[in-house]
Amino acid sequence: MDEEELLALSDGPVTRGRLVRELGALGVREGDTLMFHTQLSALGYVPGGSRTVVDALREAVGERGTLLVYSGWNDQPPWELAQWPQQWREAVLAEHPAYDPALSEGSHDNGRLPEALRLTPGALRTRHPDSFAALGARAAELTASQPWDDPYGTEGVLGRLVAAGGRVLLLGAPLDALTLLHHAEALAQAPGKRYLHYDVPVLDENGKRVWRGYEDVDTEEGGFDYTPFVPAEEWPFTVIARDALDHGTGLSGRVGAAPCHLFEAGELVAFGVEWIERRFGRAPAPVPASDDTSARTGAPWRA
Repeated sequence: MDEEELLALSDGPVTRGRLVRELGALGVREGDTLMFHTQLSALGYVPGGSRTVVDALREAVGERGTLLVYSGWNDQPPWELAQWPQQWREAVLAEHPAYDPALSEGSHDNGRLPEALRLTPGALRTRHPDSFAALGARAAELTASQPWDDPYGTEGVLGRLVAAGGRVLLLGAPLDALTLLHHAEALAQAPGKRYLHYDVPVLDENGKRVWRGYEDVDTEEGGFDYTPFVPAEEWPFTVIARDALDHGTGLSGRVGAAPCHLFEAGELVAFGVEWIERRFGRAPAPVPASDDTSARTGAPWRA
């Protein structure tokens, strides 16, 4: 859309002051620990673009508040790398740059706002390549020492968000953008849970590039096969989130031209876990894994 179309969509410019007022009307509070997902064009014409939105969110949560985004790593090696022809695989293994929390570009899949927050002075980012970035009073608490395996579990950033009484804002973003529901997948004790193994180059404690493997709930295709429960034309998280809203979990309103939703993180996770377990059945709790990580570190694809 051009500027005139966006202005008509939002009935005038969506300025920083307007954003702050309308975020407050939606329910965003001073002191919130707030994870957000944004589709910038859905807001209408925003003078200053992503920087204006970040500044408005910072003002809305205030000095005691914290902003959190999923950053990811745009140039992470594909999880299918092990299936590539040997010559191609060896070329990547030999020269793929390591993930660097300060320099590695965040994923392009989530729009401009996560990078705008990550690049804001004072923002912190996890050392895990499936990364999150945070800015504000609780940024260090949220991003420190993310566990290597099971980063979407209780000890990961999203588990800390829930423990901190955090909230999640969809600022024009669709319901399927709710990364928090991967945490619900990680927690759900249901049969058929799917995992992926990733191998990534990272920097060790001496700054040397090394390859290391980690396992995670399947965030590529989904932690479960939702086919029996979700219409073919819809995304699973859209259905779960819509059901949550229908059951009174979350607030809805408009900011600029955008339909928006605000969830209590703990309530949404609890709803998501119950939704999954009710449909797939509840499995016995898993036996705790060994603390020995030697099989998951070092060079991948060992014989």
